[in-house]
Amino acid sequence: MTVLIDNSNGSGPKRVRHPEKANRPETEILRKPKWIRVKAPTSRGYAKTRKIVKDKGLVTVCEEAACPNIGECWEKSHATFMVLGEICTRACAFCNVATGLPQEVDAYEPRKIAEAVTEMQLKHVVITSVDRDDLADGGAQHFVDVINAIRKASPQTTIEILTPDFLRKTGAAEAVIDARPDVFNHNLETVPRLYLKIRPGARYYHSLRLLERVKERDPSQFTKSGLMVGLGETKEEVMQVMDDMRSAGIDFLTIGQYLQPTRKHAAIDRFVTPEEFKSYETIAKAKGFLLVSASPLTRSSYHADSDFAKLQAARNARHNS
Repeated sequence: MTVLIDNSNGSGPKRVRHPEKANRPETEILRKPKWIRVKAPTSRGYAKTRKIVKDKGLVTVCEEAACPNIGECWEKSHATFMVLGEICTRACAFCNVATGLPQEVDAYEPRKIAEAVTEMQLKHVVITSVDRDDLADGGAQHFVDVINAIRKASPQTTIEILTPDFLRKTGAAEAVIDARPDVFNHNLETVPRLYLKIRPGARYYHSLRLLERVKERDPSQFTKSGLMVGLGETKEEVMQVMDDMRSAGIDFLTIGQYLQPTRKHAAIDRFVTPEEFKSYETIAKAKGFLLVSASPLTRSSYHADSDFAKLQAARNARHNS
């Protein structure tokens, strides 16, 4: 369980991790059902990945978002690097990433990311970031620099990016698209009705349009988006989002259970059963997605390396049919 007061490096004054939530009423955190519990990470592989990340001063969304799959992924040297700092300018009701005024962008971060990719011998890497509404381009050029640095250091590594929405940042999305990542991911997160409550700084149709523009500008790029369930959405609303995504040409859909980070965050409406997730997967496949990952523990970058191979195979099969 994470807390509102956080001191990530263990030294110096404590900072308020979620100042915007400090005055919110606390809500009960529901007990997790057996199908969603995971063991604490203890493996040697996990420790090795953690050492590389810490030695290079890198940030991962695995840690910042308190991902339940960190033990499994880090044991296999799969870490999702979070660039542009660890403090977000948005205040989404579901997210555990710290909110506040970000620090200056680390100009050496692209090189450090590339070095980590090489040292970890990654075949596929996922790069995400906080929202940086304070920057003129929303951090787009930094994404480009990271992509270019990885390509130079490890040309065989495929690159997946999970970007912010670049809301009101003219030309930012186009710059990132033109850097030609292998997978362009941007999460819609929830259904339109819940945006004001869950994702107040974002706009549903802007996010949808962002992914549509990727396909228009470079049809060869895979596009990907994710939803959380258990926030109060209905099955019919989830199915409508699926239709919206397919209209935008999105290739890959992920659906996972929302888990409440603290009592101050949005409350869990319910735990969606594995059987319901299977139903969502069946429906989404019937709607034409190249790939669907739907389970209680599914997250945007969970099994991203093996999923990329499945994406390629699914596209080839469709083209040859």
